[in-house]
Amino acid sequence: MNDSLVIIPTYNEKENIELIIDAVFTLPHKFDILIVDDGSPDGTGSLVKELQKKDHDGRTLHLVEREGKQGLGTAYIRGFNFALEKKYDYIFEMDADFSHNPKDLVRLYEACANESYDMAVGSRYISGVNVVNWPMGRVIMSYFASIYVRFITGMSIHDTTAGFVCFTRKVLESIDLDRIKFIGYAFQIEMKFTAMKHGFKILEVPIIFTDRTRGKSKMSGSIFKEAFFGVIQLKIGSWFKKYPANAA
Repeated sequence: MNDSLVIIPTYNEKENIELIIDAVFTLPHKFDILIVDDGSPDGTGSLVKELQKKDHDGRTLHLVEREGKQGLGTAYIRGFNFALEKKYDYIFEMDADFSHNPKDLVRLYEACANESYDMAVGSRYISGVNVVNWPMGRVIMSYFASIYVRFITGMSIHDTTAGFVCFTRKVLESIDLDRIKFIGYAFQIEMKFTAMKHGFKILEVPIIFTDRTRGKSKMSGSIFKEAFFGVIQLKIGSWFKKYPANAA
């Protein structure tokens, strides 16, 4: 077993899944992969089972299949618990659709493994606005949503909704994963906010985010609504919650 696990949640990603697995497995650092598939009707899970039979040169392809579409946040929580059970030291979140460049996994890994950060965030906004192929309206909404989140929560992270992240095992062991309640964009905010409140060292690594070219986006109005109101709930809830300090 390698020290790093990349968690990739999937729902109808048959067009991308083999390509993204190959891209991660050909990187110089040996990353294992966990696919958390929510019963994709297009057969994503079945394809991953076939790919598990291949020789991946010392890399392991794991699969967790769930019944029905249960949400991004719960998929990652399932993946985090899997990673902790298997004793991985570095645990990554990444999309299946190549909006996150697999090569940047190495940069996130190095920030935690070599530069002693507890968490590394692949950031679209730490060095300007680095987004490709998004409609301007969506870019503006995403950018100002992060400003809104920073204003409400007091976080210094520029890309608060980023879904390209490396956690060290001690971060996930310190966070009570059973109490993480949001499932969409607000889940990403909640994880960063909670890590910050515990006092972990977080680094934003600049990346270029490229919108998907294959498959369909999973965005919905309810996801944005959860994020907008969830941030307020998160901040108010933090006034009544204790966050044990990180023991460096």
